Amino acid sequence: MKNLKVIGICLIMFFFNNTSIANYEKVFYDFKIQGISGNIINLDDFRGKVVLLVNTASYCGFTKQYTDLQKLWDNYKSEGLVILGVPSNSFNQEKKNDSEVKSFCEVDFNIDFPLTTISNVKGEDAHEIFKWAKDNHGKSAVPKWNFYKILINKDGKIEETFSSFTNPMSNKIIKKIENLL
Repeated sequence: MKNLKVIGICLIMFFFNNTSIANYEKVFYDFKIQGISGNIINLDDFRGKVVLLVNTASYCGFTKQYTDLQKLWDNYKSEGLVILGVPSNSFNQEKKNDSEVKSFCEVDFNIDFPLTTISNVKGEDAHEIFKWAKDNHGKSAVPKWNFYKILINKDGKIEETFSSFTNPMSNKIIKKIENLL
């Protein structure tokens, strides 16, 4: 009887697991994305580094997390951490254009970590990086709201995801980053 319970629990875990089996035909470093200044960010330039990919928005209740993202960047960039902010209007909380976002981030938060152009992060029109994340990590890699975080390990694969409620300077994120660095 005990064995049947264990088998039943295992089957439930298997069928309700929200991550897919990652095949990783491509890794994070195989992509490019347009930077907020119009430049192309070749993610291969981050190869061998740990990347925290964060979809951001200027009018979100979590926008103050920019301060802690910058702090995290300042504390760990010399050890190989990259913060990559992806401004997005997928949740209807972003400014009208890249220049407004860039100015807002620089003036209000002194952001100097890499930012991309405004991009969709979910659905059919999502940027290919976010489609890749979903294909390889399942629904848990699809941003549920702004300031959703996807942690990429040095191999260019998704290590873990963190909700918008998880502060960038939380022990949970810092411990995970330190273990990967």
